[in-house]
Amino acid sequence: MIEILSPAEVARARVTGALVGDILQSMRERAVPGTNLLEIDTWTKDMILEAGAESCYVDYEPSFGRGPFGHYICTSVNDAVLHGLPHDYALADGDVLTLDLAVLKGGVAADAAVTFVVGNAPQPEGEALIDATRRALEAGIAAARPDGKIGDISHAIGTVLGGAGYSVNTQFGGHGIGSTMHQDPHVSNTGRPGRGFRLRPGLLLALEPWVMADTDELVTDADGWTLRSVTGCLTAHTEHTVAITEDGAEILTLPTRG
Repeated sequence: MIEILSPAEVARARVTGALVGDILQSMRERAVPGTNLLEIDTWTKDMILEAGAESCYVDYEPSFGRGPFGHYICTSVNDAVLHGLPHDYALADGDVLTLDLAVLKGGVAADAAVTFVVGNAPQPEGEALIDATRRALEAGIAAARPDGKIGDISHAIGTVLGGAGYSVNTQFGGHGIGSTMHQDPHVSNTGRPGRGFRLRPGLLLALEPWVMADTDELVTDADGWTLRSVTGCLTAHTEHTVAITEDGAEILTLPTRG
């Protein structure tokens, strides 16, 4: 299903997106050495409920996961890159942490992710990965123009990631979003320009470049959810939800404070 939202629905999506951005910023500030992943999950739950919103994750049960996710945020550490199931782990100085969050409020969902280095320990490989995904996301957003194609976005993202020396996995990528978290169209992190669904004002897309340092192969953790690099290398993942407008892509998941 591909949804094209009305102006009123896009306005509600801005509210949801700001909430997602604010929660991720708050969790980033709280994620210091010694913070437990389960604490981050509890804090996220509290902020979602206080805002009168709903988690898109807690009851999420797709074909690639094992049963309902059961938590409120994805916490992926170091070699974990996607769908990291919160567990009893205290963050260490220099850990590369990805927080991925999707929330539903006012009947519209928003989805975003941020990767950062915990604490102050030098982590040049992790910072390089993070920088590549940030630049790829910026390129993808710049390519998300009305009357363009999904392939334009995929090509822009893939060009940056490949240019940085990383292989691109195509099993998971960006996606449409609206009244539900995951919708068509799929937005691969590499592709050919001029191909795929034509972009129209009112279309919401979650764009999410992610990479692994020396592989494009994933392995599923024993928890049935967490996806890790098969070689144990570091990873990074950056995501925003954007709305296609007459003037280009509007980022909806920015925090409301600097």
